[in-house]
Amino acid sequence: MSPDSRADQSTDPLGRLAALEGVPSAYAAARDGVDALLRDRGLRRTSPEQTAESLLLGAWASAQLEGSASTLEEVRERGGDETAQAAVRVSTEMLALVPALSRSPLQAFARLHALAGTGTVPDDELGRPRSAAAAERLRMLATRLLDDTAAPAMLVAAVVHAELAAGAPFASHNGIVARAAERLVLVARGVDEKSLLVPEEGHRRLRSAYESNLRAYASAAGTSGVQAWLLYTAEAYTLAAEASPARPS
Repeated sequence: MSPDSRADQSTDPLGRLAALEGVPSAYAAARDGVDALLRDRGLRRTSPEQTAESLLLGAWASAQLEGSASTLEEVRERGGDETAQAAVRVSTEMLALVPALSRSPLQAFARLHALAGTGTVPDDELGRPRSAAAAERLRMLATRLLDDTAAPAMLVAAVVHAELAAGAPFASHNGIVARAAERLVLVARGVDEKSLLVPEEGHRRLRSAYESNLRAYASAAGTSGVQAWLLYTAEAYTLAAEASPARPS
């Protein structure tokens, strides 16, 4: 599915979300800010080390949001508590899943959970939805990812994040999986091909708003919770660019 494709909104659920009040301008501003930092300011020549640092910072921030008490220094040394180690395992293999996300999102989601849960989740639960209802919600999300949409890539990433976090399809580690999937969408859809943004850190810096808006999204109280989440994520993506190790000093 191309980020530039244009689908009929009557058959495009994500496109309808992109038309909610305030959302188009919020995402346009966020994308402009990201492009200015990562492209217009001479960052075309970036290094693998910057990508690795972005992934590491993201793993630490994601672990923090999941309740880890490990410091960034401990995570950098491949130490830290169980939650931090789970986030690092995901970050080290995450980018290899970009092709899978584009052709088989269910496979990518399952692999993310298997990476996160290794050593702490029974083998027969790794990568498997916890119920039939969870499996169906995952299937619907995967279908949306494979369908044409007029929605901007950042909005698609935000919805994937919220669906995985709020729907909690796996027996554990849903937050880590959700944030990793969000980053994967941003890479796969060309917003951040070298994975230099740190969306996890954007959420960590806005932790109170992050958690409250996820709760609003999960409340199923009409479109207001979804709209609030989307407006929140536009702000978080701006911070994700500011947190990038490739940002000019």
